[in-house]
Amino acid sequence: MTLPQSAATPDTIALAVAAPGRAGLLRRLLRSPVAVTCLVLLALISLASLFAPLLTSQDPAHTSLTDSLAPVSGQHPLGGDGVGRDVLSRLLYGGRTSLLGALIAVAVALVIGVPAGLVAGYYRKWFDAVSSWLANLLMAVPAIIVLLVVMSAVGQNTYVAMAVFGVLMSPGVFRLIRASVISVREELYVDAARVSGLADPRIIRRHILPVVQAPTVIQAAQMLGLGIVIQSGLEFLGLGSATQASWGSMLNDAFANIYTKPVLMVWPGVALAVTVAAFGLLGNALRDALDGSAANGRKPRGAAARKQVAEKQTPPVTSGMSTSEADDALLVLEGLKVTYPTAEGEKTVVDGVSLTVRRGEVLGLVGESGSGKSQTAFAVLGLLPREAQVSSSRLVFDGTELGGLGRAEMNRYRGRRIAYVPQEPMSNLDPSFRIGAQLVEPVRRHLGVSAAEAKTKTLGLLERVGIADPERVFHSYPHQISGGMAQRVLIAGAVSCEPDLLIADEPTTALDVTVQAEVLDLVRSLQRERNMGVILVTHDFGVVADICDRVTVMQTGAVVESAPVRQLFADPQHPYTRMLLASTLEDAEPRSALGRPVSAGVAGPTNSAAITNTARQEGPA
Repeated sequence: MTLPQSAATPDTIALAVAAPGRAGLLRRLLRSPVAVTCLVLLALISLASLFAPLLTSQDPAHTSLTDSLAPVSGQHPLGGDGVGRDVLSRLLYGGRTSLLGALIAVAVALVIGVPAGLVAGYYRKWFDAVSSWLANLLMAVPAIIVLLVVMSAVGQNTYVAMAVFGVLMSPGVFRLIRASVISVREELYVDAARVSGLADPRIIRRHILPVVQAPTVIQAAQMLGLGIVIQSGLEFLGLGSATQASWGSMLNDAFANIYTKPVLMVWPGVALAVTVAAFGLLGNALRDALDGSAANGRKPRGAAARKQVAEKQTPPVTSGMSTSEADDALLVLEGLKVTYPTAEGEKTVVDGVSLTVRRGEVLGLVGESGSGKSQTAFAVLGLLPREAQVSSSRLVFDGTELGGLGRAEMNRYRGRRIAYVPQEPMSNLDPSFRIGAQLVEPVRRHLGVSAAEAKTKTLGLLERVGIADPERVFHSYPHQISGGMAQRVLIAGAVSCEPDLLIADEPTTALDVTVQAEVLDLVRSLQRERNMGVILVTHDFGVVADICDRVTVMQTGAVVESAPVRQLFADPQHPYTRMLLASTLEDAEPRSALGRPVSAGVAGPTNSAAITNTARQEGPA
């Protein structure tokens, strides 16, 4: 027998990323006639099995040769079986055995598969490789052979056999959970949680588990039906306990008397068919309910902990600051190099970058797309992908070398001392949670305040960033607010723990022009209020001129020029800088007006103003 693969498809996993609210999912489920019918049938079967002693006074194990194959009567409402046992009592008590056996198998599969899938999907590395190899090995083992061997070794104990079957089903759960976690672990809102300094267990609990819940419930419904079939099959083969009533043992007895009393096949057969079908259809209804609530897919972006490597450094590029200015620096980065392995060897995306940010200063990091700006910012945050190889001569923040810190140590800086504002506001808010919950948690973790104090502080920040109705936004989901408002929410979250350094990665890219100006004014005013150092990653020299104190220009992963903003605009030294400045539209010659096409019989160009004047002189026809 080959175990079935995960019942949740990749589409189901993608739908689960949206993680709809429980109340909405339940309402959609109850609007489905199939789902309601399945729930009612399963509830009736479960209640009948649970309250079997109240529904019949017969002992399901009591045999009486005088009642062998007894007809329907008041004493035996469904008759007697081949050895005189009451069919109704065995049907009711047998439901207990079959349902409990299936529950044991599913519980064991979930207890093994869910934690292993979470750890393997989130952390990857050696645990993922080892657990995936073990899962493939278990899936290759013929389950029925293993069950027969176990039952011959431990005796005819149905529940032990179903526990072993749960172990054999756990690889399917593991692969489902692992795929679900991998699909969401690189979402931008998970990156935002890491940037906020949340520990991995809390990120998994708050952002990963809600995604896992939906496909797990669907898979569990399918596995319950499979577990009942397997348990009944073992009992039908005579491998269960002889003193325990079950639907499989009823089928065994009915098959022995199929020519004498074929009606005995009906009762356990109907019970099995209805129960298994109800579980299967309920799983499909759950999938359809999720399908109806799926949000639009989001493009993932990889992010994880940085990987530090030791290698010889090239002489660092000067940051353009004097020694006295460098002594007052909040962040000093020298000789940063970031490489990625490729099929041809290695590709260097950041090569020897050096920069310095003082407290209360706004540094613009400028360059065209692919110049290494964001890679530099993520290197400072420690959020480059695992495959990135990062090295630097110095990476000092407020006197502390960050280069050798691990994940836990960096979490104490991220969110609390170093904050981050992303360029895609909607993708950095978890659609599963209200905005208030996402803002309050980092405040409580880093500042150690109560939930009420954190809420008060968060509402004040929402008002400070220009949100007219903070209470409504606090209780809203991300899809209920605009992009500009979402960016304000992220800025409020970034400054909520009063950081010393704010890294803003093109915070106005996804916004329209008027909202861009408002967001830039907000960033500048917050920076002045709190005396923060700011790294503004951008490709827009207009933004640089508006907000920055100093500018560092990057080209193909290297710094080509660094200077105060007025000096750079007045006298750019590097040809690349001059080319970027020349590419802007400021002071450019405006395009001439479009001319009208020359009509037949009319010589020379026409003028729209002349045409208008002529029309006015002639008047209406």
